Amino acid sequence: MSQIVGAAVEAYAEVHTTPAAAHLAGLAAETRATQECPQMLTGPVEGRLLETLIALAQPRLVVELGTYSGYSALSMAGGLPPGGRIISCELDPERAAFARRHIAAAGQADRVEVVVGPALETLSGLNEPLDLVFIDADKGGYVGYYEAIVPRLAPDGLIVADNTLQSGRVADPADDGETTEHIRAFNTHVAADPRTVQVLLTVRDGVTLIRRTEGGFGPLS
Repeated sequence: MSQIVGAAVEAYAEVHTTPAAAHLAGLAAETRATQECPQMLTGPVEGRLLETLIALAQPRLVVELGTYSGYSALSMAGGLPPGGRIISCELDPERAAFARRHIAAAGQADRVEVVVGPALETLSGLNEPLDLVFIDADKGGYVGYYEAIVPRLAPDGLIVADNTLQSGRVADPADDGETTEHIRAFNTHVAADPRTVQVLLTVRDGVTLIRRTEGGFGPLS
């Protein structure tokens, strides 16, 4: 994955970010050594950003779409308030098993549940407001996930969408790759939606923060 920000600035940001906890560093090392697509790791800077958002929002229910090896879920767990929980959706049973092992080793199995299956099915089975949702799954599904999530957000709920700059490729008119087009479509869809306001941050591969302009859990008029 190419970098949006120069390597020296990325390194400086990481050095001046509180280091990841030992269990996260170990998870990252094992992911790089044993798993396919280690570039999908959230990483220490974005991990701390997610933890900080959780600590500020104090959500009771967090839903993650796309577990991978569990780094982002465990990062968010570090900021959960008492009684808060995370439901992480993963299609691949082997990845889910890997993540569950690390979640249990970190002592978070009682607060982080990894559910195997299509994320939209898991979302449809939840009958409570979503306080924070982290979208980091198949890019072609982003618009569908967004549409399923927005009406279910709590009044002060937050959507965090990952990879929304695609290493800067979305800003290159010559790049017509399938994934790039999916993310462009998502970014355009969100920007045109009067129900929400958003800010796209140039953190790692692009992170968009989205909140509802009014209302809360339930259908939007």
